[in-house]
Amino acid sequence: MVKTALHPFVATKRPLEPLDAESAASLVAAAADVSLVLDKRGVIQDVALGSDDLPPRSCANWIGRPWTDVVTVESRPKVESLLKDAAEGAPRRWRHINHPVPRGSDLPLLYSAVQVGHKGRIVAFGRDMRAQASLQQRLVDAQHALERDYWRLRHVETRYRLLFDLSSEAVVIVDAGNAHTMVEANPAAIDLLGMSPRKVAGHAFGSALDDRSQRAVGALLSRVRASGRNEAIKLRDPRGRGDLQMSAAMFRQDDASFFLVRISCQRATTTADAAIAQDSMAQVIERAPDGFVVTDLDGRVLKANRAFVELVQMTHEDQLRAESLDRWLGRPGVDLSVMLSTLKQQGSVRLFATSLRGQHGALADVEISGVAVTDGEPPCLGFTVRHIGRRLGTELQSAKTAPRSVEQLTQLVGRMPLKDLVRESTDLIEQLCIEAALRLTQDNRASAAEMLGLSRQSLYVKLRRYGLGDLGPESGH
Repeated sequence: MVKTALHPFVATKRPLEPLDAESAASLVAAAADVSLVLDKRGVIQDVALGSDDLPPRSCANWIGRPWTDVVTVESRPKVESLLKDAAEGAPRRWRHINHPVPRGSDLPLLYSAVQVGHKGRIVAFGRDMRAQASLQQRLVDAQHALERDYWRLRHVETRYRLLFDLSSEAVVIVDAGNAHTMVEANPAAIDLLGMSPRKVAGHAFGSALDDRSQRAVGALLSRVRASGRNEAIKLRDPRGRGDLQMSAAMFRQDDASFFLVRISCQRATTTADAAIAQDSMAQVIERAPDGFVVTDLDGRVLKANRAFVELVQMTHEDQLRAESLDRWLGRPGVDLSVMLSTLKQQGSVRLFATSLRGQHGALADVEISGVAVTDGEPPCLGFTVRHIGRRLGTELQSAKTAPRSVEQLTQLVGRMPLKDLVRESTDLIEQLCIEAALRLTQDNRASAAEMLGLSRQSLYVKLRRYGLGDLGPESGH
């Protein structure tokens, strides 16, 4: 047998000779968290636990079983290696071995084995590695979290770079602590300011502008740095294409301050462009399907489009000029006064329901919206007139003859005289009462007439008038 090279005790030859079997067992149990006594075939003869944290029931089941049967599959070669080294007296090594635990995680133990006595018995000392395993798992989880954060930052940086480079708005990042030098600028800013891509990083911001604009930019950045609020100024475009709108905001990154400067070019509008836009607007209004009319502050027509001329049954716009709008409204002297008063107080009127009376007597239901332009030259009022006859459809037509609700009655205000509305309301109430009486008496007309205080003949007359019930001969009622 090859003797081990380790000699723990050197002061005496037999330092533990007075120990009996019980004391030796206590010493072995106290020497490790788990102590296994095995025979020369590797079968567990006994188990001693030196820690209360270990599962005693699971460890007790190991007795009488080979050591290789109570470990996980990947740990079996390590167990065989430990048994072989112990039997040959080789230098002792510590091996990480896992024990399966029912309904729980594996139990990690760090084992070393030594042969004792002359009968081939082996004692395996195990140290609980759960705390170290937990730390290792936390380390692995932290590493995975770092990797996920790294890739997330990479994706964010990629999206930022794409947005920065492809944005049509000019953006410049300026170092707030280094003489306002540029850190980077996107292609839109390089093109707008006429800079060279090689003269961006490290160069002073605004170097492509004239002296006056450079001073204005310096003052802007100083104000933003002092107040911390976003500010904006207007500058002259160095290429003469209009005005530059420049806004600056401050942010911090890695203990350093930077300015985020956004620049937009407001193209100069020429007189020709304004004339084209005005002419296009006039054509749109003239060809609009809804009527449009402009009046003075008293409601006299200054201009009207083709749709309004057709609504009032005229042939040309000149026939309307200087005429009061009240001439064609459904309630003369009322509608225009109401609208003028509202425009004077509120500046606008929306969806005013009325009717429009044509030159030849045609009547159209319309909605009028208006706005007052008191600061114009000259001051004027604008009205849009929308024909809503098709929108009302058959529902409103039937409502005019037989209204079924208070809402339908109120819709007729302005379209029918008050006495007709009162008659319609009376007829509606009478019809509803007769229907309720017939429903309560299960269509027994004699009982319904008695309930309503009418004679049967009067009830039959009203049934015929409203078209209710079967008007054939009465049978059994």
